[in-house]
Amino acid sequence: MVDFAVYNALRATVLSDSPIWSKVVSVSISMVVAWIGNRYLTFRNQRSSNALKEGFLFAVVNLLGLLIATGCLFVSHYLLGFTSQLADNISGNVIGLVLGTAFRFAAYHFVVFRTAPAHPMAEAMPDARPVVLEYEPQGALLSD
Repeated sequence: MVDFAVYNALRATVLSDSPIWSKVVSVSISMVVAWIGNRYLTFRNQRSSNALKEGFLFAVVNLLGLLIATGCLFVSHYLLGFTSQLADNISGNVIGLVLGTAFRFAAYHFVVFRTAPAHPMAEAMPDARPVVLEYEPQGALLSD
């Protein structure tokens, strides 16, 4: 929603001739809002104690999501020639947003906000169960 609102505000005012830069700015602003929401709400139980590393991964994932959305917008606007505001919104804020959001959510879950395994081998063997050996004496001890 932030991306959509900022994009259209920029296209209507200061960046009316630049759909790509409008998208870059709108995604950048929405990325900050998304970081706060995902870190403190959606993935609050899975966030890392290393916020710097997590923030870096979050930014990389969002840049890839931005490439998906702007790629859809670029193809529609410049290659296919659909230059109306409606066409730009459909390609960038519907198709690009859906594809980018699906990518980002999967990447957040599996890369950015994943919890570290409890044991080093837990990641390599997720279905392994600990082996518990029980000792049962086979006979009575001899005593005086």
